Amino acid sequence: MKTMTAFRSAIEAAPIVPVLTVYEADHAEPLAEALMKGGITSAEITLRTPAALEVIRRMSDAFKDFLVGAGTIISEGDVDAALKAGSDFLVTPGTSPLLLEALGSHDGIILPGVATASEAMARFDEGFGVMKFFPAEAAGGAKFLKSLAGPLPHMDFMPTGGVTPQNAVDYLSLPNVIAVGGSWIATKEEMANGDWAAITEKAKEAVKIGRSV
Repeated sequence: MKTMTAFRSAIEAAPIVPVLTVYEADHAEPLAEALMKGGITSAEITLRTPAALEVIRRMSDAFKDFLVGAGTIISEGDVDAALKAGSDFLVTPGTSPLLLEALGSHDGIILPGVATASEAMARFDEGFGVMKFFPAEAAGGAKFLKSLAGPLPHMDFMPTGGVTPQNAVDYLSLPNVIAVGGSWIATKEEMANGDWAAITEKAKEAVKIGRSV
């Protein structure tokens, strides 16, 4: 796994991280290439399909400068499998005691999911400086994160869940948001149809959004 410094550097260049559910392993290379052509530097592959780990492995092998993360990490088995597949970072929707124990035994970039101030404070005390705010819109959106910036200025977040091209700037303009996760950049239909050009164009637009803040 790469260091948090490497992760921060990558998302500084493109602070919108595609959150991708990929159903075909053969889509790994053309998908990553399409995203990179659009200026995207990282992606989170959710562990929601049988192909996910192979997608991570193939993207990691083919593109060493592209940060490939594993999302929907919910168990110790997920942690081990994602790391063996070559994941550069791990993202969880939340944290159970057993999952925390598994995460604590690994160095590297880990973004645990939080939805409340108490969860964020607990994860920070456990050594996590950057957290996934999830589900972002349902849990209070940009207004909620803005309210945390005053009392908890030392914590950073990557909101995911309901983030769109229309509200991404609301999040990215906050001092405690280092990136947002969005699923709109590559849809299931576009991947199934091999419409990599459309994905590249949406990636370009996402990068413009990130740089407009």
